Amino acid sequence: MLAIRPRPRRRTAVALATATLLAGLSVPALTTTTATATTAAVTAASYDPAYYDDAAGKSGAALKDALHTIISDQTKISYSAVWNALKVTDQDPNNSNNVILLYSGISRSKSLNGGDTGDWNREHVWAKSHGDFGTSTGPGTDIHHLRPSDVRVNSIRGNKDFDNGGSAFTDSGGSLTDSDSFEPRDAVKGDVARMIFYMAVRYEGGDGWADLEVNGQVNNGSNPYIGKLSVLKAWHQEDPPDAFERRRNDIIHASYQHNRNPFIDHPEWVESIW
Repeated sequence: MLAIRPRPRRRTAVALATATLLAGLSVPALTTTTATATTAAVTAASYDPAYYDDAAGKSGAALKDALHTIISDQTKISYSAVWNALKVTDQDPNNSNNVILLYSGISRSKSLNGGDTGDWNREHVWAKSHGDFGTSTGPGTDIHHLRPSDVRVNSIRGNKDFDNGGSAFTDSGGSLTDSDSFEPRDAVKGDVARMIFYMAVRYEGGDGWADLEVNGQVNNGSNPYIGKLSVLKAWHQEDPPDAFERRRNDIIHASYQHNRNPFIDHPEWVESIW
């Protein structure tokens, strides 16, 4: 069952506004473990700026604290429910039967989800070993950082930190890797950075999970850190949010977790916090 937390009254206007804008689109209702996998092409929906009222006028640590409070108002889903959620959030805009694989850019059938060669699986962009949260409900099932990835490519990325450099590999789509780091293809460099920044704000150690932080190094192992901060900030600037990423944020907000990635909505906040 989904663990649904009551949301404060001030969020009601946000939910209603987003729901109205999404009316008529084939986005699934919130259910225990299932969601439709045949969503038609979805246009980006706007959101009520009041969602971020409590962050207004803040910067630095105060802004990070305010955003943490805002985005922690969240519906959590199970790890099994992630399969069907990704079939909607990462649907190929040109083929409703497929999803776009994060690192390779390949469009692959939604039905090929699993663990075999040629399948796609659930990639934790913030590697689940960095903080040892596994696939438990919480950071291990937060679809703001879970994306479809080719099984083999997912294994190549493993739990490596992010940095520039390395060599291409089969079905890399332009992504590179070396012994201690992974560089995603140019089209999703900013997406990866903003997912990492989201995780570092959402999980601050106060809810039984590790305090996740971005740092300036690689080889972080099982520590609750991911780097490199300077590289992730550069990727964020080089690859700003696009329609696919904004649409994804809207769907997660409207139909699944009811929270947002603030760095998609307000890219300027990255520099303010880091």
